[in-house]
Amino acid sequence: MFAYIAKKLALLVLLLLGITFITFSIVKLLPGDPASGLIGQHADPEDIKRINHALGVDKPFITQFMGYVTLLAHGDLGRSYYTNRDVLTEIMRKLPNTIYLAAAAMSIAIVGGLALGFAAGLRKGSTADKLCSALSLTGLSLPVFWSGLVLIIVFSLKLRLLPPSGTGGARFVILPAVALSLPVLASIARITRSSAIETLSMPFVRVLRAKGMKTWRINYIHLLKSILIPLVTVIGLDFASFLNGAVLTETVFGWDGIGRFTVDGILKRDYPVILGCIITGTFIFVVVNTLVDLSYQLVDPRVRIVKR
Repeated sequence: MFAYIAKKLALLVLLLLGITFITFSIVKLLPGDPASGLIGQHADPEDIKRINHALGVDKPFITQFMGYVTLLAHGDLGRSYYTNRDVLTEIMRKLPNTIYLAAAAMSIAIVGGLALGFAAGLRKGSTADKLCSALSLTGLSLPVFWSGLVLIIVFSLKLRLLPPSGTGGARFVILPAVALSLPVLASIARITRSSAIETLSMPFVRVLRAKGMKTWRINYIHLLKSILIPLVTVIGLDFASFLNGAVLTETVFGWDGIGRFTVDGILKRDYPVILGCIITGTFIFVVVNTLVDLSYQLVDPRVRIVKR
């Protein structure tokens, strides 16, 4: 296992370098420049040129890239062009908000997805099955920004039950968490349904029933164990994407997290912010993906990480 983790860490370094180079190249291809965003496009060209020189964005590409890699090697993500604040410090300040939103959304998705999936899978072909399948398909089809706006109109503007935007406690997180959870909830429901139908047709289930085991034990213990691998995969990957920053959800609901921070950086051509957020997101995704791989051994002892 330690060899596997060491291999993952080595690949992480190479991946971060590759992602940094690709992102740095794309950022430099964006139209406009930081100075124009800072003082306006109609400012004196000499002032724009002077600010770009001070920021170092007029240097050759390879010089800028190697300078940024040197900063990364020292654990520094640079400073924002607009606020002059340390980017890593800002990310660490906003990351707990994103984790809070991601945890709330994933909790809703897991509970709702398992409930819908089991309701459909245990009653294949019934009205409940058709209804749950229709709800799952709807959840996958709805864009997050659209469902978020609908939730704001209904529960904030019409019913006045919850705040439409902002960052805070339970009252603020409910609407963005629900909007963010819908696609994942639908995915979990569909996987649970198909896995339940497949598992119930296996011989070991008939053996358990013949031995007189109670139906609830078969359905909610043995059946659940058999579908944990695909569920853990979906939950892990989606949770990692949530931690990278739910861009649309955080923007629509004014949630002060990594996703909104990234969008602000793109709109302002704030290169250190854009690069810092993407590198942080890549690191989080690889770490979570590694934890998911390791969890397979706990979920199913038949899965072993072998030396290659």
